[in-house]
Amino acid sequence: MALANLASSSGSLVSGKVTLVPMGAGVHLTGTVGGLPPNSIHGFHVHEKGDCSAVDASSAGAHFNPRDSTHGRAGAKAHHAGDIDNLTSDARGLATVNVHLNGVTLGGGAINDIAGRALVVHAVADDYVSQPTGNAGARVACGVIRATP
Repeated sequence: MALANLASSSGSLVSGKVTLVPMGAGVHLTGTVGGLPPNSIHGFHVHEKGDCSAVDASSAGAHFNPRDSTHGRAGAKAHHAGDIDNLTSDARGLATVNVHLNGVTLGGGAINDIAGRALVVHAVADDYVSQPTGNAGARVACGVIRATP
């Protein structure tokens, strides 16, 4: 099991908490992200580096992509291992996370291991087409995926 505490970046007020649990052939993510504009859609990805220290979260690097795939929608034939479906906020600016990320592991150090990497929320929706990032805009929250005892 792991936890990612998302802290605001790029001057936003976005924050949240996501729990990650190995399940089946992947990792299941649950949690909430708040401080988003009401009724809005946001890109959501695992990024390659577990570093959220830059003000704009650029220190997290690119989308996690150990197999050098093109960017796309999770579950599509071609997509980064870190591509996750967009988050949608409600009228209060709160998004509920309840997604399964197939093809990744949590711990163990395999090429597809997401432990120690960053979870990032973006300013706008991922279009699932534009390369290499889906044109999802600024990084408004970032949290390192940390194993919990």
